[in-house]
Amino acid sequence: MELLCSKKAPAACVLFALLGLAAFPACASDGSPYLFGDWSGERTRLADKGITFDLGYTGEAAHNVSGGKKHLTRYADQWAFGTKLDLDKLWGWKGSSFELVITERNGRNLTADAGLGNYQQVQEVYGRGQTWHLTVFAFDQMFFNGKLEWRVGRLPVGSDFATFSCEFQNLTFCGSQPGNIVGDYWINWPVSQWATWLKWNTTDQTYVKLGAYQLNPRYVDDTWARANGWKLGFPGGTKGALFPLEFGWTPTLRGLPGSYKLGGWYNNAGGANLYYDVNHEPIALTGEAPLQDRSRHGSYLTLQQQVTGEAGGSGLNLFFNATFADSRTSPVDRQIALGAIYNGPFQRANDRIGVAVGTTHGSNHLVRYERLYNELHPDASIPVENRGEFATEVFYDWRPISWLSLRPNLQYVVHPGGSTVNSNAFVLGLKSSIAF
Repeated sequence: MELLCSKKAPAACVLFALLGLAAFPACASDGSPYLFGDWSGERTRLADKGITFDLGYTGEAAHNVSGGKKHLTRYADQWAFGTKLDLDKLWGWKGSSFELVITERNGRNLTADAGLGNYQQVQEVYGRGQTWHLTVFAFDQMFFNGKLEWRVGRLPVGSDFATFSCEFQNLTFCGSQPGNIVGDYWINWPVSQWATWLKWNTTDQTYVKLGAYQLNPRYVDDTWARANGWKLGFPGGTKGALFPLEFGWTPTLRGLPGSYKLGGWYNNAGGANLYYDVNHEPIALTGEAPLQDRSRHGSYLTLQQQVTGEAGGSGLNLFFNATFADSRTSPVDRQIALGAIYNGPFQRANDRIGVAVGTTHGSNHLVRYERLYNELHPDASIPVENRGEFATEVFYDWRPISWLSLRPNLQYVVHPGGSTVNSNAFVLGLKSSIAF
């Protein structure tokens, strides 16, 4: 391997990276962050030459003690195979890198199988087609000594804008929040679409970022994904583009790191109006096709701040997320969540405790349609309530070994789907992850 990855043969290094470099049989030594350790030193040698790997597994079990139509246990999981190439080290392309991530999802969804009726899944790792996905295929270039960054390729918008960690198992508190409420066009991991963005670092602590993402209904079609989700191509059917804009501030307050993001988006493909038909009359009254609004839009706020302890280490971290979408076209129009994660409880440096509460609210325009429909069709009435779904989760993240995380959690969901027709759900969960 040392010979193959010499400066005279950089292409061989790239080949090994893209193939994933089969895991070495050696087990991890004590303290290694990876199950298979340093591959007898090969992983470090490759990293020095510009090739790094991110190979992992996430599994989520969930059982509804109460709520739903059945009491069931379900399990879903995801494999992720990623590599990043530092093209400066490999080929002398200053400020350049390339990233490839392929994922595969399996399992069953408790939310659907048990009939919980909730807006947000209790197993966030489920969805977008239980199959292989090309999640990232991207080239990245820095300009002006890092002041300007340009990224282009196949990208999930939720990994670039309104980014947020996924420590919790309930989707209310996991990942880029806009994708939780307008997921028919704001696409989170593991699905990607052709896209590009520019990020201008206005100061060492502030930035502005603007992106453009292909809008194609096929990317969110599970049936299409099972046959094509892993392919690198240009599927037909593009309807328009999504343009997100984000302003960020990453200060250090009293020596502790924070992240503050304010953003919004514009979708020029539009969408179906939930109340009015093509003649601007109520759909419930006429039964005609819905009016196609020319655009869709929304805004978000993401705040994270460490408030106690050592910077980046043990201590208390707080977060607040709020996202608002246009109620005319979005069946779910807002989500708000706040919580805390404490790193290093009980003098265990790698363990964590997390607690969060949040609400997801249905569209007022959709409720207007449902109420009018009920007035006109009393024999086939639709249950109409819009109380908002309220979710809570508490977890303990136990890390007996640095490469293994076992995270039991308790979830309680009040008014699933924003309605008292659905019983409150109490869910026992276990989220586990392994870094290879």
